[in-house]
Amino acid sequence: MKISGIVKSLLAGVAAGSAAAITAVQDNALTTGEGVTIALAVLGAWGIVYAVPNKQSAPGA
Repeated sequence: MKISGIVKSLLAGVAAGSAAAITAVQDNALTTGEGVTIALAVLGAWGIVYAVPNKQSAPGA
């Protein structure tokens, strides 16, 4: 199964943003700094995962 780079990066962004958001709202308040952290986690995941190419499968596999 081949997954495109865009789908991989979107899923990574959702995962990173969710993890940062869950951590940020443990005190039942979302500050500006925590919002920036969530945004940077999502943007960083999108960029890093999109930049890394998929591993090529073996010719006979």
